[in-house]
Amino acid sequence: MIEIHKNRAIITLAGPERKNLLQSIITANINHLGNDRGLYAALLTPQGKFLHDFFLYEDNEIIYLDCERDRIADLFRRLLMYRLRSKVEITDCSRNFSVITSSKKINGYDLNFTDPRHSEMGCRAIVEIDTKGAKEDTYHTRRIALGIPEGSHDFIVEKSTILEGHFEQINGVDFEKGCYVGQEVTARMKYRGTIKKLIFPVTLSGSAPPFDSIITNELGQKIGNLRSHHKSSALAIFRLEKMEFGQSYDCCNIKLKPYVPDFYAENTND
Repeated sequence: MIEIHKNRAIITLAGPERKNLLQSIITANINHLGNDRGLYAALLTPQGKFLHDFFLYEDNEIIYLDCERDRIADLFRRLLMYRLRSKVEITDCSRNFSVITSSKKINGYDLNFTDPRHSEMGCRAIVEIDTKGAKEDTYHTRRIALGIPEGSHDFIVEKSTILEGHFEQINGVDFEKGCYVGQEVTARMKYRGTIKKLIFPVTLSGSAPPFDSIITNELGQKIGNLRSHHKSSALAIFRLEKMEFGQSYDCCNIKLKPYVPDFYAENTND
């Protein structure tokens, strides 16, 4: 099934210094872009807090940036701010392109790449066609079931850190690339082991409460907050010292139970 994402939009970057600009500000290594490979990355505040996440794909010396439509104006403004005198043309193409996804390979489109976050997330494509007949269906179901946070659905802008959302495990940050905005704080969190909260997928006993609803344990103590949900699945952020996998917790009038995403299990077994 092809899924259309009306909440996604495209910014393009062209010009001889496009990669240099991005390399200096985003969390991923732009040198890994190419050969039909897409990247997942974030832009942070200087204090290491989340601002935007996005996908990058390059074709014919143009980099296509796939981002949240509702927040494209802020991202566009920040890219212009960082551009300074760099030889980069930055264009808001939100009226020209659509983003489609599928759990399987997408054929017939040039701007087509595998979702870099997880093998089971399928493929993405940037298209110039009228996709009114398509719809978003299973994308968020599989994303949430895999434990993958995304954008302002799960991160609090200017408050969350990307490592709370397993950004290293889902290939969104490169700790060997060198400096980028917010790099010092992010690296310190990783190497000093100061991550106190993490996002995990949860099963729900009923309809999901609103975003940011408080999660409590059997003593009534707050241990986390609900994040995005889709149908019967959800993500939640927990204080690591207060939660256990396999235990049920209260959130409004339902029970939820966190479970281990496969990439987290692999990481902890290293």
